Amino acid sequence: MDSAAPSPLQRIDQDLFDAVTAAAADSPRRRRNHNFHAPADRVQRFLNVLQPGTYVRPHRHRRAQPGEGFEFFLVLQGEVGLLLLDGAGRVLGRERISAGGPLFGIELAEGVIHTLVALSADAVLMEIKQGPYEPAADKDFLTGFPLEGTEAAAVQEQAWRALFDDRRAAGGP
Repeated sequence: MDSAAPSPLQRIDQDLFDAVTAAAADSPRRRRNHNFHAPADRVQRFLNVLQPGTYVRPHRHRRAQPGEGFEFFLVLQGEVGLLLLDGAGRVLGRERISAGGPLFGIELAEGVIHTLVALSADAVLMEIKQGPYEPAADKDFLTGFPLEGTEAAAVQEQAWRALFDDRRAAGGP
């Protein structure tokens, strides 16, 4: 087989999870992607690994053609929290997505403002969305939230993660 030719298959196994989760743990962002797609592909397919403390600035996806701004999440390892927000940044809903269920994944419609928080170490999500990847237009960030890497972003991430604390979610203190 020609070593320059792309592999006819890409394995999604524990060795891959371990490599990408280690890279995420070592990253200042506390997350790391592993892409299965090329930047110009019409469908983006990738693992998104989140570690507790990663800050995902609230955003939505919009594309030129209606319906192409969807985003699909399937948790393969660990647990994440998905927050849905309105245009003013208020939390409208929250979903706990876990490899252990009962909710394993979600597909968001185009234009839904959202953020994610890692509820476990080494959380691995499979994401699928419309391509091609265009960094300048991929995300429409909600204004009024801190920039990534700031102290305010760390405080915001902790507050969002606390929304998934079992005692709070059950109405406790």
